[in-house]
Amino acid sequence: MTTAERDWASFAEPDDEGRLSMELAVDGIYCAACMTRIERSLSAVPGVERARVNLSNKRVAVSWRPEETDGSAIVSTLADLGYQARPFVRGQIDESYKRERNALFRALAVSGFAAMNVMLFSVSVWSGNVTDITPETRELFHWISALIALPAAAYAGQTFYRSAFNAISHGRLNMDVPITLGVMLALGLSFYGTLTASHDTYFESALMLLFFLLLGRTLDHTMRRRTRTYAENLAALRADTAFVLDADGGLKERPVADVTPGELVQVPAGTRVPVDGVVIEGRSEIDQSLVTGETMLQAIGVDDRVYAGTLNGEGTLTVRVSAAGEGTLLDEVNRLLDHAMTARSRSLALADKAARLYAPVVHTAALLTFLGWLALGAGAERSLVVAITVLIITCPCALALAVPAVQVTAAGAFFRNQLLLHAGDALERLAAVDTVVFDKTGTLTMPAARIANADSVPDAVLNAARALAGGSRHPVSVAIAASGKGTAAATDLREIAGAGIEGRVAGTSARLGTPAFAGAEEEAQALGAVFPDATLVGVRLEGLPPCVLAVQQVLRPDAASTVAALRRNGFDLRILSGDRAPAVQRAADSLGVSDWQAGLKPADKIAVLEALKAEGRSVLMVGDGLNDAPALAAADVSISPVTAVDLSQAAADVVFLGDRLAPVATALAIGRRARRLMNENLALAAIYNLIAVPIAVTGHASPLIAAVAMSASSILVTANALRAQRVPGQAEATVAATPAQGSAGEVAPA
Repeated sequence: MTTAERDWASFAEPDDEGRLSMELAVDGIYCAACMTRIERSLSAVPGVERARVNLSNKRVAVSWRPEETDGSAIVSTLADLGYQARPFVRGQIDESYKRERNALFRALAVSGFAAMNVMLFSVSVWSGNVTDITPETRELFHWISALIALPAAAYAGQTFYRSAFNAISHGRLNMDVPITLGVMLALGLSFYGTLTASHDTYFESALMLLFFLLLGRTLDHTMRRRTRTYAENLAALRADTAFVLDADGGLKERPVADVTPGELVQVPAGTRVPVDGVVIEGRSEIDQSLVTGETMLQAIGVDDRVYAGTLNGEGTLTVRVSAAGEGTLLDEVNRLLDHAMTARSRSLALADKAARLYAPVVHTAALLTFLGWLALGAGAERSLVVAITVLIITCPCALALAVPAVQVTAAGAFFRNQLLLHAGDALERLAAVDTVVFDKTGTLTMPAARIANADSVPDAVLNAARALAGGSRHPVSVAIAASGKGTAAATDLREIAGAGIEGRVAGTSARLGTPAFAGAEEEAQALGAVFPDATLVGVRLEGLPPCVLAVQQVLRPDAASTVAALRRNGFDLRILSGDRAPAVQRAADSLGVSDWQAGLKPADKIAVLEALKAEGRSVLMVGDGLNDAPALAAADVSISPVTAVDLSQAAADVVFLGDRLAPVATALAIGRRARRLMNENLALAAIYNLIAVPIAVTGHASPLIAAVAMSASSILVTANALRAQRVPGQAEATVAATPAQGSAGEVAPA
């Protein structure tokens, strides 16, 4: 084995069946056609059993049998296709993104600045040609334009030139080939005109084309940022080491990868659980939002199961390992999320579909024009000028702008309506939605719990509870402390593990904690019948009867009206939650949603979504928890609140701000309008070509007229895209969907 082979093999991981797996970061993957080409080529390599491309994060996962091939052969195959690959290292994601982002921003700035300056000279020449410009002045302006345009275009268009060169050198065509050809011909013809003192040059057209295309590519790159960071967000939840108990009862810190099932691991208070397993000693409270989505801490004791990535509370636990590293629930979440994102990225965006046949059609038309004029005896120079005119007039500026221009405008409309767009093609997918699936906790409800019975508790007791709660970081205490302002400060605070906290408020003794700790068992029993899904907290202020606070999640203020509006417009509404059934049923009944499921794990939610899609539905998933991230990626399109965990925001196509749920309906309205404008723009681009190409082919258009026509088509498409700024006054009035099969029907909201 060579040194290179040993280096690549060192990045691969073996499985139980003797296969090796490797994940590669690959440059130059821009569309679904790239995915298909890579997967087919790698699958044809002997020994490769699986090749999967993830377009969102530009990575390729490969599995192969080492006795038949090796990693270097896989990398060489990618190189032969024109794609540079390197081992995926999680810490390099941000650095790679920043380099590419900065390069695009610099190219955009250079092309925009150069285009504006060259346009000033071009306008002067155009107006002077019909008035009194002297030949000397015109030639000076042409030379100044050339000195600005040539180096600017050489620098700003590098991303297109490299892509086109790679495609041609490996025997294929992509959208960057006609773009590069059009820019090069426009620049070449303009420079020739400058040398021969021609009346016309077209430097400004080449620069404007580069500017608009770079604007679209920069927007797309920025929007993909969130989906490309999910791996690092998940990695942050993983513990690198675990404290393993040896046979003598001593603790040894070992890498999680070296921990085997059956061993005993100690989990200190306040740390993340490093493994999946069963508690054999100790009591604590665990933040299990990873598993259930429920943000309230869950009591954990002997024989209870815990999962890697969950956060331990104030107690120390001893856990018998059932899975560590691979095979844990956190690993399953990662696998489900990666699979869902890969599956989603296989769908072709509207612009990709329109562009697939564009390059060969344009080149064929120009070639046939050149050969046709030669056959008619026009001569090589005249034939070449007409062919160049065809290429310029059909340069895909309008087509390339048809979708990005709407995306830019719609992204602004989203922002003005408290929505952040993470994926440009989400607009197209939002327009097709007919089924909306909600998570409960943190999505239909407010992200933070609140005191449901605050109006029935004396102010003095409530203020004392807030003061005591301010001294604890327990999630329930945080909710109580945040329920009001201006409370007195608590002194002499003392926290009793498993019971609560006591101290003095304004000189009076007070307690906050379990109903038993506060001597409020009877009050808790009565209140539990009224709020069956609430966490009951006892409060006792010396001199007053004990009270109980019902701390629970409350619905967002406009949840009922938003859900009712969506139902009126024909959407099938469902709730999928990892929370307990009583809590989910209470929310569903309040909102009039009859189709709900509780106690679901991440894989269960994906199974439900896949079943809906198998019925032909287009599904919007709205969720916020870590356990929702795979489902958000698996849905046709997804929305997450800004209070969601980082991983869910990364997996979501859209993030909404604020406490209101109405932005979900607004997003659907904007998406439907944007899709309509995209279709209109593509139609305008097609009509333009149908009119312009025959004129150019028959020699009735000069290169100057072709450049003006190309610019005019771009202006028309951009002007039409600006209509996406207007959002209908009442979003629910325009959010109409084809009624889905099995609709829940009309249910009056609570």
